[in-house]
Amino acid sequence: MIGGVMPHQPRKSVPTYEGRPFPRPDEELVDQGLGFDLGTVMGRRRMLQALGLGIAGVGLAACGSNNGSSSSPPSSSSSASPSSSATTAASATGEIPEETAGPYPGDGSNGPNVLDDSGIVRADITKSFGDGSGTADGVPMTLELDIKDLANGGSAFAGVAVYVWHCDREGRYSMYSDGVTDQNYLRGVQIADSAGKVKFTSIFPACYDGRWPHIHFEVYPDQASITDSSNVIATSQVALPKDVCEKVYATSGYEQSVSNLSKVSLSSDNVFSDDGGASQLAAVSGDISSGYTVLLSVGVDTTTSAGGGGQAPSGGGGPGGSSPPSR
Repeated sequence: MIGGVMPHQPRKSVPTYEGRPFPRPDEELVDQGLGFDLGTVMGRRRMLQALGLGIAGVGLAACGSNNGSSSSPPSSSSSASPSSSATTAASATGEIPEETAGPYPGDGSNGPNVLDDSGIVRADITKSFGDGSGTADGVPMTLELDIKDLANGGSAFAGVAVYVWHCDREGRYSMYSDGVTDQNYLRGVQIADSAGKVKFTSIFPACYDGRWPHIHFEVYPDQASITDSSNVIATSQVALPKDVCEKVYATSGYEQSVSNLSKVSLSSDNVFSDDGGASQLAAVSGDISSGYTVLLSVGVDTTTSAGGGGQAPSGGGGPGGSSPPSR
């Protein structure tokens, strides 16, 4: 003490990492806690996805790798069964990633709007309806989506309307691609039951040039809201496992898909490459003769922004299609 006055004491600085102060300044960087680690490397939306995928990531790593990446889902060369690698991912409880609706949504955001048409709410989407009379041929597929309401603790999201669409065996999108502009098959809406589940009868989609085999879907609050795409609360895509795709594409009618599949992987696909499709990879069971059942759990969080939009990703769009009409 000098003249009754305490001398100035230097202020101890708090260590930081990437501009973020340590919550535990006396501990090492690696001991700052999970919240600090996650907050440093990703935003809120990515954090939710990562937390939801934590268990899936462990399951996928245990089953092996695929597509030339150690972080990708298991391939057909793995000892795992066709659906075992996907089962864990399909049960993930995190928010489904928002994805582009692509250039051929048929929801009015990029040209025609099939959601205005009477008859769009249906379980069997293999046939066209209304003025269309065509039927999509291919290996039978049943698509089941389990919709979870993350804003309410992950409970069943009963009553939401789920719009599904995908390409046909030739890789064409009805209403857009050359030769099927007068058809509306492989498009339909189902209303989630009390368990939050919807089911569609369809055919296994092709692999067209530049994209991994996938199925598009949008989730709307209810049936009354489907005619306006701005009401969508989630837009995403289902990824299909490689081993099942290889079996399907070895059958008649899917010949072009064999070559297209060999040129793309989940880790290189412009939609699924951010996480190798881990949270969108479906669980698949069945066989060629009886058909396949494709399952995916879809977490929807209405407190976050939604809507993938109608614009195409780079490399998106099916073969044989004309340029998508302007909005």
